[in-house]
Amino acid sequence: MIKELFLFLQITLIAFSGCKKSEVVVPPVEIDYPVHKNITVTYFYVGEPADSNNGYIPNDKSSWDGFWQQHYGGVDDPVNRNGNYPKEFIPKENPFYFALPYNDFGTDGNRKQSAADLIYWAKDKTWNASESMCKNQWIKITKGSKSVYAQWEDCGPYYYDDSNYVFGSALPLNQINYNSSGLDVSPAVRDYLGLADVDTVSWQFIRAANVPGGPWKTIITTSQLSY
Repeated sequence: MIKELFLFLQITLIAFSGCKKSEVVVPPVEIDYPVHKNITVTYFYVGEPADSNNGYIPNDKSSWDGFWQQHYGGVDDPVNRNGNYPKEFIPKENPFYFALPYNDFGTDGNRKQSAADLIYWAKDKTWNASESMCKNQWIKITKGSKSVYAQWEDCGPYYYDDSNYVFGSALPLNQINYNSSGLDVSPAVRDYLGLADVDTVSWQFIRAANVPGGPWKTIITTSQLSY
């Protein structure tokens, strides 16, 4: 019995010694990124007309896509819905989307020099000049015991360089200065979490590899800058 146990241990050691380090894959974890708590949230939608509710800024275009409504497939009607989709069509891009008040590109069309130091994942890869570091990234949004996952598809509300909040621990400038929202979410996100028109949530960046299965992965947006 002792001889058999010794032989088993030898075989086990040989097996482990033959494993290459590259074969051990440790997935990234959410704890890399801070959780932003008690953030005021409102909803917006692709194709939303300019009015007093959105500072007279239309949403047929986004900060990164001059043809957002066209690429999405139409107006993401927040009233007439068919589950997670607008009633009239199946969108071409993810209906689970959001806006945060930061853009890695400036008004001159060039990437901000500070972006490489601010954005957590900036050094994960080489980014070309027509690729946003922010567009299509994921966050986890939580209300009570329920969470939803969404992709970053626009900037705002109202601010476009609030890095102390988006990539730090400060409260949103819009929430501090105007008692307004620090996060805008799509109708699909609103409905999934059962949010009121003005509500509060917690949110956290999450790596795409860690996004669990769910309706937010049925259609994933991959498009990049388009002006």
